[in-house]
Amino acid sequence: MALWDRLKESASQMQTQLVAKKNDLKSGAFRDASMAMCALVAAADGTVDPSERQRVAQLIATNDVLQNFPADDLRRRFEENLDKLTADFAFGRVGVLQEIAKAKKKPAEARAVVQIGIVIGGADGHFDKDEQAAVREACYALGLPPHEFDL
Repeated sequence: MALWDRLKESASQMQTQLVAKKNDLKSGAFRDASMAMCALVAAADGTVDPSERQRVAQLIATNDVLQNFPADDLRRRFEENLDKLTADFAFGRVGVLQEIAKAKKKPAEARAVVQIGIVIGGADGHFDKDEQAAVREACYALGLPPHEFDL
């Protein structure tokens, strides 16, 4: 199976697993960590162009699992995290990883945050090395082994 096909299949499986847990993923910590993860993946290469910002914002608005939260609130939180990263990437990354770490107390939420990162990263069909590294870094912040997610 080609890498492209495995990536699409993996992202699809992650999304299916997330939808199955949707009713358990309603906490503020999960919401905040998910939006921080989306921003971290969007800015993984150190920059965020407007089309990428719009694409990720659209994915957030249409993701079934995130429907537990108001879309405008999610977008605002996503944008705030992106602003931190674009203002000073190294310093912003520290703050964003702290937001992600909020989900550490609940293992199911922590895993769901990582899965959202993988779904967002793979949504364009290309989960590149920078995006993988960003999700791997988030795994460490959440106390999860990256190999659990093939990272």
